Amino acid sequence: MVSNQERKTLRYQVGISLRRYFKELDGNKASEVYQMVMNEVEGPMLEEVMNFCNGNKSEACKILGINRGTLRKKLKRYKIK
Repeated sequence: MVSNQERKTLRYQVGISLRRYFKELDGNKASEVYQMVMNEVEGPMLEEVMNFCNGNKSEACKILGINRGTLRKKLKRYKIK
């Protein structure tokens, strides 16, 4: 039995999404799942962090645990200002 608190975690929700994805493959082979998940998650994560920081890149770097150059590359990749 899964608690309501556990159901609210990102980890739990990702697990549900991946199980659904694998189930819906319907005999097809899965490939490049890591990259697929990162592409789906990284952009929205960066957008939300930048919104939370009101566009302050230094603060965003601290929250994300990445350096400013890496943040710049990722923002450019996802076309986030």
